[in-house]
Amino acid sequence: MILLCPACGATNRVPQERLGENPRCGKCHALIFPEHPVNLSNSRFPGYIQKNELPVLVDFWAPWCGPCRTMAPQFEQAGRAMRGRVLFAKVNTEDEQQIGGRFQIRSIPTMVLFKAGKELARVSGAMGAAELQRWLAGQGV
Repeated sequence: MILLCPACGATNRVPQERLGENPRCGKCHALIFPEHPVNLSNSRFPGYIQKNELPVLVDFWAPWCGPCRTMAPQFEQAGRAMRGRVLFAKVNTEDEQQIGGRFQIRSIPTMVLFKAGKELARVSGAMGAAELQRWLAGQGV
């Protein structure tokens, strides 16, 4: 399975049976599945959602948004629970307005599920970790 390093962007080949073993980047030795969602910028976003073979769930949020701040720990918790099955990332729509505009993000928080760079599904509104995991399961993840 091809996975990009969230720290340095290097391409890593990880056997599927080793996804649960906390794989590390062959170049910089950072964890491929970090403890926290990966913050994506305009420059990192396209490669991260297109080149990873695992689905990528992106949380579009803003620092001034109360529901976004409330949901942040739930998003992290769901990410830890689904480690090795889904990659979790965040886009600050205040800092990365081009990405929010490109995907027509009209309300936040909005979560968009990508696979091979294509949008599979989206949902808006704050969710708890269990609810988010159920939603992902409903998407076939």
